[in-house]
Amino acid sequence: MITSMTGFAARRGAGGGYSWTWDLRSVNGKGLDLRLRVPDWIDGLEAALRTELQKALNRGNVSLSLKVARDETEAAASVRVNEAALFGVLTALSHVEAAAMNFRLTLAHPTAADVLTLRGVLETGVDEQDTSGLRNALLADLPLLLADFMAMRQAEGRALSTVVSAQLGQIGTLTQGAAREAAARRETQSTVLRDALAKVLEVADGMDEGRLAQELALIAVKADVQEELDRLAAHVAAATALLAEPGAVGRKFDFLMQEFMREANTLCSKAQSLALTRIGLDLKTVIDQMREQVQNVE
Repeated sequence: MITSMTGFAARRGAGGGYSWTWDLRSVNGKGLDLRLRVPDWIDGLEAALRTELQKALNRGNVSLSLKVARDETEAAASVRVNEAALFGVLTALSHVEAAAMNFRLTLAHPTAADVLTLRGVLETGVDEQDTSGLRNALLADLPLLLADFMAMRQAEGRALSTVVSAQLGQIGTLTQGAAREAAARRETQSTVLRDALAKVLEVADGMDEGRLAQELALIAVKADVQEELDRLAAHVAAATALLAEPGAVGRKFDFLMQEFMREANTLCSKAQSLALTRIGLDLKTVIDQMREQVQNVE
């Protein structure tokens, strides 16, 4: 079953004093383009996530966003006062106040909040924290996100398969109609060519009859569309087989759509009848619609 390049998944998780939110989405693309927005303070996380995504995905423009927040209780517990810095600040304040009194100046007394805002007095301990545990917890949660993501891409793939199968059925029906029209046209065309040859011979004194017959035969060969019809039928069979083929088949489908359109164009150029031309145009319409659907196949 084919897989779509369109997908979305979101997930929340928590562990080790942190909570996080994932957002993973993708649209169609020629190759695999990964765009990650993850916290840069978690050592080695982005490289590890990129490696896992490359293992799971083949094509698509993929965006992964991760937001990490520290639990309030954990954050509060990590805050501490640097006793040495506090002693230094209070000693300095004492000296400043004594000097002001010598000049008979009265200074406003700082509050405890004022003192805590001074650099070095309050420490959070975040800068020196080992983030390996958090990274491992996030990587352990990633497969669950990917499972939801792949489930949606596969569901979209099933819907695509249904649409493409119906379009292949239309192409097969139109190809059969073109074959019937070509067969009916063949008898009429033979009569027309014979009549044309007789008229030309009547007025063409000294013209090489064999040469003229060869030219008319060449015209008849160029008007024969059986080869194009056979190729269209073969392409329908190949595309049907691709729908059931496992793995990434999007690039194969892209190439096959070019072949479909080439045969339809040639059929129109050789038609030489209004009915066959209409069938050829209908074929081109369906093929173009199918090409748009195939653009989403991984």
